[in-house]
Amino acid sequence: MSMPNPRLAGRYAKSLIDLSIEKDQLEAVYRDMLFLQAACRGSKELVKLLKSPVIKADKKGRILDALTDGKISVITATFNKLLLNKGRESFLPEIISAFIDQYKEYKGIHTVNLTTAIPVSEELKQSIMDKIRADSNLKNIELNTAVEENLIGGFILEIGDKLLDASIAFDLNNIKKQFRNNDFIYKIR
Repeated sequence: MSMPNPRLAGRYAKSLIDLSIEKDQLEAVYRDMLFLQAACRGSKELVKLLKSPVIKADKKGRILDALTDGKISVITATFNKLLLNKGRESFLPEIISAFIDQYKEYKGIHTVNLTTAIPVSEELKQSIMDKIRADSNLKNIELNTAVEENLIGGFILEIGDKLLDASIAFDLNNIKKQFRNNDFIYKIR
């Protein structure tokens, strides 16, 4: 098994981002990365294959081609071949994650994670995003929600690595009312 190598993954991701921007294909390659990420998440076998030191690169290449044929752009297909030629294919899952992070940074997209004890309505999601936009300089927000039924005290709000003013948490009165319990957790990663 290859060891995680964030520096290497970041470097490969950056070169792919730069090339995509230069060729005006950034959105297409971003979609490819989401597709490949879903493929890796959906198949432990695929990740094992990529990381296997025993399976030959040309066989890995054929399997990757079969999986992605007609589903990814020429840039991404060529990039995958480059990784195989350099014996770096085991890092593909990490490179994909690094690419997605760098894409969001380039686009100024900030990911907000909201974990609640009960599912939240679309209105509530909207009011949270409006509140964050109003109280911070984050305009481009992507909200991910998750439900953890045993969450004591309502909800956890995580805003990437950006430190947001804690007053946002205490200001969310319309949200507080939707939870039976008025305590809530404001967690900054």
